[in-house]
Amino acid sequence: MAFGIFTPPVAKNEPVRAYAPGSAEAKSLKAQIDAFRAQEIDIPMFIGGKEVRTGKTKRLAPPHDHQHSLGHYHEGDASHVKMAIDAALAARKSWEALPWEQRAAIFLRMADLLQGPYRDIINAATMLGQSKNPFQAEIDAACELIDFFKFNVQYMIQLYQQQPESLPLTWNRVEYRPLEGFVFALTPFNFTSIAGNLPTAPAMMGNTVVWKPSNTQIYSAYWLMRLFQDAGLPDGIINLVYVSGPVAGDVIFAHPDFAGIHFTGSSGVFNDIWKTVGNNISKYKSYPRIVGETGGKDFIVAHHSADVDILATAISRGAFEFQGQKCSAASRAYIPASLWETTIKRVKADLADMKMGGVEDFTNFINAVIDEKSFDKLASFIERAKADGQEIVAGGKYDKSKGYFIEPTIIRAKDPQYVTMCEELFGPVLTVYVYEDAQYEQVLELCDRTSPYALTGAVIAQDRYAVDLATEKLRHAAGNFYINDKPTGAVVGQQPFGGARASGTNDKAGSMLNLIRWVSARTIKENLNPPKGYRYPFQG
Repeated sequence: MAFGIFTPPVAKNEPVRAYAPGSAEAKSLKAQIDAFRAQEIDIPMFIGGKEVRTGKTKRLAPPHDHQHSLGHYHEGDASHVKMAIDAALAARKSWEALPWEQRAAIFLRMADLLQGPYRDIINAATMLGQSKNPFQAEIDAACELIDFFKFNVQYMIQLYQQQPESLPLTWNRVEYRPLEGFVFALTPFNFTSIAGNLPTAPAMMGNTVVWKPSNTQIYSAYWLMRLFQDAGLPDGIINLVYVSGPVAGDVIFAHPDFAGIHFTGSSGVFNDIWKTVGNNISKYKSYPRIVGETGGKDFIVAHHSADVDILATAISRGAFEFQGQKCSAASRAYIPASLWETTIKRVKADLADMKMGGVEDFTNFINAVIDEKSFDKLASFIERAKADGQEIVAGGKYDKSKGYFIEPTIIRAKDPQYVTMCEELFGPVLTVYVYEDAQYEQVLELCDRTSPYALTGAVIAQDRYAVDLATEKLRHAAGNFYINDKPTGAVVGQQPFGGARASGTNDKAGSMLNLIRWVSARTIKENLNPPKGYRYPFQG
């Protein structure tokens, strides 16, 4: 056993590589993309450290080139979920007993590997599997995940240091135990960093995990699991299975050792999970932790004092980076009439300059949406808007012959309660409502009550009174609120991320607040001078 109070390297945000044309980093990344495209890989599940193949395989293809095969993954069933639970529970005791600095070292090693030999691997896998351009992959799969690993170690230490006061002759202390049971991590397609953080944050705190990624993120999930193994993560700590959500849920949510879920996905799925857990509450050894980041209908509200260049850039980047497939992406905007014409002219110029196509061409800014289901949904909303007489002021075209391409589209709604102003679309479709300048305060109130979500939002204004009014009126409308910026791009260690209302439990990934959910505190009081009789002084 080691003795000492250990201090790991100070966490700093990972610098973002530019991938400028002709640069060594661009050439290296392109070579990795070419290598991945030149092979088809066989992707097993990982249970208890063993590769598990079922022979029931499904093909993985780039969303922007759906006729090309990246590989095949082995689909599991309920028996594999049970195996993963058993493996997690078998590994739990030794993992919980491992000193915290030994756990921390593994995740710091993950960060170092991801900074180095795994950077091109995970970026290329994310680009091909999820159709992200190099910058979007870099800020997500590399930089944010490196930050999660490093900052979570720092937050873990800060949490452990939270200790109670001790009076003379008494020593009070609190230990932060992992949860009693296993944690289920259910992860989305859109951020490789989220897929990596949801299982590793509980694991860092001493928990063991069953991890089910989105089927459309399995390609990069496979490489994440390789990273975990190469960093020295012991067998059974994180168990990766490829099953349908209902199959996983039927086994996991009925298990007495289910201790918590770390989730990012739709509000509808999260609501069903919450109901199921509630119905099964008498089965569990303890009350499970339910942590989720769900949907969003994120907004930009502009005041007539807004700088048009700032506003247009917030729209172009906030709505259309990664094809709007971010929980934080701007999906509705409220623009004053006095700025509308100049704003839309500037945004149209941006859109005309944006190239759309495959990720292999680094000059493409817009790539494909994730799959055919998403494509069909977005196309149907665009056609519905046309049929309903809404004005399509930009874009409106789509094509899935080679890949699932949706043009960046802007709808001008006549009614601020029109369906695309209210419902989450999760794609490159922005709906704008143009209001009279004098109605700013009423528009803030309208923005607050239009959507059930409360994830991100932005106000664009030079008038400080207008900024202050928006900050107050929209207090509960966004868990991450931006002033004169797009409503996307939260950075670990700088802007803890999460929202409330229908957007989740607001447990703020990238902060100590999230890690608190994965421990169960035990208070220990030690009396250094114990009494030896029952009588108190008042008794004389």
